[in-house]
Amino acid sequence: MTAIDLSDDTADWADWARRLRRDDHAALRAAFDRAYAPLVRFADSLVRDPGLAADFAQEAFVRLWEHRATIDPAQSLRAWLFRTVRNLALNHHRDGRTRDRLLDDVTIDDSAAVPRAFVAPDAAVEAAELLDRVHAGIAALPPRQREALELSRFQGLSHAEIAEVMACAPRTVNNHLVRALESLRHYLAPVGSFVTTLLGVLS
Repeated sequence: MTAIDLSDDTADWADWARRLRRDDHAALRAAFDRAYAPLVRFADSLVRDPGLAADFAQEAFVRLWEHRATIDPAQSLRAWLFRTVRNLALNHHRDGRTRDRLLDDVTIDDSAAVPRAFVAPDAAVEAAELLDRVHAGIAALPPRQREALELSRFQGLSHAEIAEVMACAPRTVNNHLVRALESLRHYLAPVGSFVTTLLGVLS
């Protein structure tokens, strides 16, 4: 999986929000094309079921269209979509698992964060072992830190957007990310110099 484009597309989302309020199907299509794959990935990190993840992402866009008249262009439409998917995933597990247990199962496909150029062909085994360690380090993070890292570093949301999705203050989001990176730095320290490169990608 390739890394997402972290370029600032705030203007696009604001434009689509305004157009959706005018029943513009093309705006819905544009938002779908931009966000569907990241939403599926995020949902799958919560439910570990690609089929359900796709269903939740599609349902989010159905709800977006149904509620288009109430969209506030001043608010983040992208955050609205991620929050909707998150709520769908949490509600799906409400009867069988607690919210904290669900978030404790959030996983991150860290392979997207490590450029392929860093892995030399003659070091494939070592690289695989390193990625396993990175994955284990991320999996060992507290649930909220892991979710903030997923939304920020792998989905490209701003701190304000993540705060909307996770129902917390932007400062809290920043604290989660700082602590997550500190924990990863400590966990990966035995690996050596590669850690500096990796954390530079994540930071």
